[in-house]
Amino acid sequence: MLWPAAIRTLCVALSAWCLTPELLFAAARPQYGGVLRVELRAAAVNLNPAKWKAGSPDFASNERLAQLLFDRLVVLDNYGRFQPQLATEWSHDAGTKRWLFTLRQGVKFSDGTALTPSDVVATLAAQLPPGMQVSATAGGISIQSAVPAGDLLELLASGAYFIYKDNGKGLLRGTGPFVLESIAVGAREPEKTGGDGTASPAERLRFRANENCWSGRPYVDAIEVTLGVPPAKVLLDLQLGKTDLGELSVETVKRAQQTSLKCWTSSPLTLYALKFSADGKPEQEQRLREAVSLSVDREALARVLLQKQAEAAASFLPAWLSGYAFLFDAERNLERAKELRGKLPPNLAVLAEPLRVTVDTNNELSKLIAERVAVDARAAGLALQTLRAGVRAANEPTTRTDSEAQLVAWRYTSLSAREVLETLGSPGRRQRADGGVPAEAGARYAWEKRMIEERNLLPLVAVPDFAAVDGRVRNWSPAPWGEWRLADVWLEQSEAGNAGRTAKPAAGAKP
Repeated sequence: MLWPAAIRTLCVALSAWCLTPELLFAAARPQYGGVLRVELRAAAVNLNPAKWKAGSPDFASNERLAQLLFDRLVVLDNYGRFQPQLATEWSHDAGTKRWLFTLRQGVKFSDGTALTPSDVVATLAAQLPPGMQVSATAGGISIQSAVPAGDLLELLASGAYFIYKDNGKGLLRGTGPFVLESIAVGAREPEKTGGDGTASPAERLRFRANENCWSGRPYVDAIEVTLGVPPAKVLLDLQLGKTDLGELSVETVKRAQQTSLKCWTSSPLTLYALKFSADGKPEQEQRLREAVSLSVDREALARVLLQKQAEAAASFLPAWLSGYAFLFDAERNLERAKELRGKLPPNLAVLAEPLRVTVDTNNELSKLIAERVAVDARAAGLALQTLRAGVRAANEPTTRTDSEAQLVAWRYTSLSAREVLETLGSPGRRQRADGGVPAEAGARYAWEKRMIEERNLLPLVAVPDFAAVDGRVRNWSPAPWGEWRLADVWLEQSEAGNAGRTAKPAAGAKP
């Protein structure tokens, strides 16, 4: 019979393969040593998680660098499984209101002091949403929630939920694989700025390997991060071998994909939406906003303007985060938009004068999207005018107080769908103490649907993050939700270049 014979042949081949692993994987064996060079678009970073603002564009850079210094209680792997980090075990009651976490023993901060439950409590007490109380136990911590918290692990595994120790002067110590060694001239160090941790206008940060990290010494000796590098220069530096890893943009990633560089595209992580300043309660205001929403061709935005590098967004949450985004309709309906426009009173904004849409001065993509929205709205007889933030159109009267809008970019900064909706719906105000957004997916969908129907915020398109690495960067496995995991990276070095550079692994180093 052919089928059993094929199986036997496969088994023989596998046996031969297993006998020669050294020959097959000699070139891929991890090497210690070297400096990983990273270029970021952000002109400044903040390494104090307590100072981060949920949804802000600079959150990603802050989080990626903070992962070098700090650890979380738990992490999520690329298979969707929660893995222990500073917490080795966890459990909860039947109502998911009380959670218990057992802390890993023998963990030390970078200054040599031991991690204690009190340190974890001090960090989380200021970060957890209202209605959650954290306290120390004999071997760990307890978190008590006023409402069911089935998404607590998603919350703790993302965003600003790092564990660190403040020396009282704003200098933060972590348990992570690297230590901040130096900041370029002109930067402000945490202990000299009241603890805000801001590096601005720093040009370069250097992180050295933490030889005593509980999880083992990282492969590279150091990571050098250059800030404020435009994507076009990042691509050029990668091609010339001047950097190893860098952030790209929608335009540059297409060019990078035509080269030998290894490119990475995340899941959609930044929502671009049209935000109205008024509450939109009057009926005519609702008609106007519905007409604007129906006039926008979101599919064309993602497919043409963003070169198939984005997704049309009819909801606030992307499919990878909510699981139900497909239930919302993103199709354009120009005829219905014209019908609604015809029912508007002649003196309403966009009929008597254009609706002013402000865009971020530092975000060229926002400007492009806003201009395309204005073109689509014009097809429905609606006049929109795009303005840079803080700039007033020439001879433009300031009589209108309603119907003003802004093209905003909101970054998903949590793995908890409920947390994202709460902060998106009430920036700066988190309402979990009184229930807030429902935890159950069906009820959460209904809550988001009502929020969308209020039309204070019109979702347009969701854009991923982009990056590229040089060929010598090995074992880089970034998460779809934006984590870079640079501690796992090692650099492939030539025999000549590696002579005298490869560091001897320290005790407890990764195998």
